Amino acid sequence: MKKKTKTILIAAGAIVILILLIIPKLKSSDDKTNSPGLRSSGPLPVKAHITKYEVLDNKVLTTGTVLANEEVELKSEVSGKITKILFREGSSVNAGDLLVKINDADLQAQLQSAKSRLELQKETEYRQKQLLEKEAISQEDYDMTANQLKVNQAEVELIKAQIDKTEIRAPFSGIVGLKNVSEGSYVTNATIIASLQNINPIKIDFSIPERYSSMVEIGDEINFNISGNNKNYIGKVYAIEPKIDPVTRTLKIRALCPNTGREILPGSFANVVLVLKKIENAILIPSEALIPDIQGQKVFIYRNGNAVPRQVETGIRTDQNVQLTSGVSEGDTIITSGMLQIRPGAPVTISEFE
Repeated sequence: MKKKTKTILIAAGAIVILILLIIPKLKSSDDKTNSPGLRSSGPLPVKAHITKYEVLDNKVLTTGTVLANEEVELKSEVSGKITKILFREGSSVNAGDLLVKINDADLQAQLQSAKSRLELQKETEYRQKQLLEKEAISQEDYDMTANQLKVNQAEVELIKAQIDKTEIRAPFSGIVGLKNVSEGSYVTNATIIASLQNINPIKIDFSIPERYSSMVEIGDEINFNISGNNKNYIGKVYAIEPKIDPVTRTLKIRALCPNTGREILPGSFANVVLVLKKIENAILIPSEALIPDIQGQKVFIYRNGNAVPRQVETGIRTDQNVQLTSGVSEGDTIITSGMLQIRPGAPVTISEFE
């Protein structure tokens, strides 16, 4: 009897010890479940955006380069010594103004000689014409004299053309730059004497991505500013390259802007905003709602308490939003948060609308 009682006491003690060991583990497990750092199972709270038609200011941000309206390097067509420089550096000149004169003394002497021969031949032709009317000479003799007169006239014109090449005139109105030669310098057709630029108006060259090529038109407005000057300038597109650059996949465009105050200098770097036509019925969503995908891009739509993926195509991007051109409709609820945690078909609950 005593042996049986002893056995019962040992068994009861073992049960007590086992209970004491299990209770802390159960409490620990309970604490972990109720820990604020871990989310209990259930719908994921997310933010959402309900799509609607909006007016989208269609603008393209890009960079460009300022060019002169007209620009040329002044060079001589012939080699020779400069006898006169008739312009002042940095001054304005008009089209046709004589800027530089090259020595033409030998050509002037040849011209005088050719003119003398021409006058003599004119007198000979006049006398022979009178003789021909009296049938004192043959038609053949007169024709030879008349032909020689034309040769002498052409010789005079040739020498005048050679003299014209010794005069460098302004091909258009503009501003002459810094000269690289002085009077007495010997120049060739490779010597750059100075530059001439017309900078009113000025041109702005820039490029836009291929996807905008069908949206830009002659007359579209651009806004731009240049480095070191916060003033905003307005220009208009006047020429468009008729092909897409196959290397950069961009379209080259040129615009004109008045520059009466000569504030904008050619060669300046320009930040350009091309203003295209407004899109009246655009669907915009926050940029963070767009997810890159192997097949393109997608968004998650809230549907009956679940996140449903939808492939979309995009259009214009702004600082905060992106235009969707297909894949969604007006009134769809787009999920905009929790992108890393959402899985297709996962249960979600909307905590806030954006």
